[in-house]
Amino acid sequence: MFKIKKLFKRAKEAQKTIVFPEVAFSARTVEAVRIVAKKKIAKPILIGDESAIILANKDLAKFQIINPATFDKTPELAKALYKIRKEKGLTLEEAQKLVLDPYYFATMLVEEGYADGMVAGAEASTAKTVKPALQIIKAEKKNGVVSSCFLVYGKNKFLNGKTLVIADAGVLPNPNADELAQIAHDTLNTYKRLGVAEEQEPKVAFLSYSTKGSANGDSVEKVRTAFAKFKKEHHPDKVGLSIKCDGELQFDAAMVKEVAQHKCPDSEIEGDANILIYPDLNAGNINYKTIQYIGGLNAIGPILQGLKKPVNDLSRGASVEDIVVVTAVTALQAIKD
Repeated sequence: MFKIKKLFKRAKEAQKTIVFPEVAFSARTVEAVRIVAKKKIAKPILIGDESAIILANKDLAKFQIINPATFDKTPELAKALYKIRKEKGLTLEEAQKLVLDPYYFATMLVEEGYADGMVAGAEASTAKTVKPALQIIKAEKKNGVVSSCFLVYGKNKFLNGKTLVIADAGVLPNPNADELAQIAHDTLNTYKRLGVAEEQEPKVAFLSYSTKGSANGDSVEKVRTAFAKFKKEHHPDKVGLSIKCDGELQFDAAMVKEVAQHKCPDSEIEGDANILIYPDLNAGNINYKTIQYIGGLNAIGPILQGLKKPVNDLSRGASVEDIVVVTAVTALQAIKD
């Protein structure tokens, strides 16, 4: 089973600076920041009016608190934002106003190197958190894909201690075959970066309503093409570098050994997948919430992938523990290869 303590230990060793734009209006975030500091998982930066934050929570006086309205570097951040967005029609005056928004301000702190990553979304929609990241930090690759994955783990008879990483369940509504292959690649990298690969060998399944030609359709063909692209990249001739993968597979063929023996006996993942790639956002989002609540599992995320620097969005239903774990994940994403 996935070991949270091990994740925390690695984040503690990294000692990254993470900015939290919601402490002024999120009790859950305040409590999570206390835990992050106590466990030394990361070095927090809090965004908001210092006097108001400390008046509400006196113990936060020991934290670094930055007020966008009084920060001496805010004018520089506004100019930097203007340079980034001027081709999109943003004026300097608009940038000076926009940078005062806590989400844009925190994102600019990450972009300009004042922080290593950002965690937000407990009190806002995904669009509110992700939009500044897409506009400012942008995708790691030119014309690249920004997607998300969820870390799923917990006591469950079906999983029997296995940890899953599933994607995309939070960002791209209907990725094409190339994007789906890239999502799988980025999810594999996240799987490794979080240390899951140290506990269990990665096995990637491209999911569909069809298993190996049992049905046909545009969605099925997309999954087949994406799988072929991914396999070509991750099945090199060099010994020891291949990643076990298969597609197109139905959920049961990917996850149940007895079913796999019947439906796809030649599958190299043998019904033991732990990285699940969904054909679209409908399937991914519905499934992650289903297995989280009906399966009684922890689902950490959405963990954003493909950005130049880490910004992570929380579910508005996130618990304090979820925020702490996502902070550790963000710290690990900030470690340069």
